[in-house]
Amino acid sequence: MTAATLSQDKALVRVRWRDCASKALSSPSILIGGTILLTIVLIAIFAPLVAPFDPFKINPIQRLKPPSFQHWLGTDEVGRDLLSRVIYGTRYFLLICSVSAAVSASVGTLLGLIAGFGSALWSGIIMRFIDVLLAFPYILLVLVVVAILGPSLWTGMVAVGIAGIPGYTRLVRSITMTVKGEDYVMSARALGASETQILFGTILPNISSPLIVYLSFATPLAALLASGLSFVGLGTQPPAPEWGVMLVNSRNYLFSAWWAVAAPGIALFISIFSMNMLGNGLRDVLDPRG
Repeated sequence: MTAATLSQDKALVRVRWRDCASKALSSPSILIGGTILLTIVLIAIFAPLVAPFDPFKINPIQRLKPPSFQHWLGTDEVGRDLLSRVIYGTRYFLLICSVSAAVSASVGTLLGLIAGFGSALWSGIIMRFIDVLLAFPYILLVLVVVAILGPSLWTGMVAVGIAGIPGYTRLVRSITMTVKGEDYVMSARALGASETQILFGTILPNISSPLIVYLSFATPLAALLASGLSFVGLGTQPPAPEWGVMLVNSRNYLFSAWWAVAAPGIALFISIFSMNMLGNGLRDVLDPRG
């Protein structure tokens, strides 16, 4: 194995990523999902400029008003403008997705790399820990963490993140065990690279494709679960304009004031739909058989 061989392998990786970028620009799923998600991000960033009213301002006189030219999505049970609350809710949605995915992906990927590349002892210890987590039903594990730490926005995000660790760990471990015998890994070792350099500089970049795809599918599920926690009072707490909180506050008005339920529900649907569309596109683009 020579330095020229290693350089050639890296060049092939760069070419493959350029091909993936070209396919992504021609993928309808990525374009549609990415455009919607980018719009959500921009709305979250410029929420104070876009929202027509203060999302926290109570106005009992305007209580449960239907959609109108003044309040495009109507008002909630205490007279707050639903459009403004939905707009500010994008910030909570993106925060929940980012934090929960960061906890799951970072910890799960690290454990998976060590379990797949390290000794049998470390692999056994890590995988038995993962088996313990998997012994709990997904929602039960989340509820246990929330019960220990107490209900709040941050607790809910951390709990959802912890519950997602086993999926990342098992995926990364299986892929790492497959690629650690490849030529480019052997080349890096022959050139004197340390175990850490091989793990994070050679193996991790080459297993990133399935990891990105899994991340794009796991993140919407984490967002749904976090909203579910808010719905049962164990996540974000009122009066925060989080979509799960808005749904639980308006559930008693499903038939008398449908717009109070429809506004956050449709916002959540569109956001999850965009992430799923993006995930479908990434799966097709990054598929090595494509």
